[in-house]
Amino acid sequence: MKPIATTLTPLRSVDLATGQPAVTQYERSDFCAAPRAVVVGEAMVAWVLADELLRKLGGDSLAEQLPRFAALSRGRLDEFEMDNEAWRFGYEMQDDER
Repeated sequence: MKPIATTLTPLRSVDLATGQPAVTQYERSDFCAAPRAVVVGEAMVAWVLADELLRKLGGDSLAEQLPRFAALSRGRLDEFEMDNEAWRFGYEMQDDER
C-alpha cells in the first residue's frame, strides 16, 4: 500500500476547468487507510492459500491437479497419523513428555 497522498504546503498546478495557473488546496477525503488495507490483506491471503494448494497438489497442469484435489477432499481425520499413532482429539501428554 502506498501512503495516503496529502500536502500541507500549496504546490503550483493548473486549474483543469479554466487552464489557468493555480495552487493546490489542502483537502483530505480519505483519512483512514484501513478500508484499503482490508482489500490488500484479502488479496494476499488468497494468493498465499492458492500458492500452498498448488504446492500441495503439484503437477504442471489443471488436468493433473483436479484428481489430486478430489482425493484430497475425500481425506478423513482418522486417516492422519501423529507421532506414529492414530489422530485423536484431547491428546494428553505422556509423563516422559513433560
